[in-house]
Amino acid sequence: MSTKPSKELPVFPNPNAERDYHIHMEIPEFTCLCPLTGQPDFAHFTLDIIPDKKCIELKGLKLYMWSYRNEGAFHEKVTNTILDDIVEAINPRFIRVTAKWYVRGGIYTNVVVEHRKKGWKPAPRVDLASFEPESPLRG
Repeated sequence: MSTKPSKELPVFPNPNAERDYHIHMEIPEFTCLCPLTGQPDFAHFTLDIIPDKKCIELKGLKLYMWSYRNEGAFHEKVTNTILDDIVEAINPRFIRVTAKWYVRGGIYTNVVVEHRKKGWKPAPRVDLASFEPESPLRG
């Protein structure tokens, strides 16, 4: 596998395609360039995916995200493009891409985009009771 930036998103078959499960990924070191000034912009990306038949290979995702390092891109455009590219690569049941952009001119910007596969119905949420952490001291 390459160690250079790439727009390819390698995939592999979902090992448990019969079940809905949540893949949560955090990419805290995303960098691109401001298309107006050429200065670097930094963001913390979070991907929340319920895969269908395919999953994204993580090193390939790293190289894909790295490919934006020297590109000029508005926050809204690059966040939507990343969502579109992942949807094209794996056609997930659900994906949410959250980009938390670091301060620029005194303004923090968050961009959140989603895709839901047509016809997919999420299972009802199950809320479990929460318990306090065990104390090593018993009273």
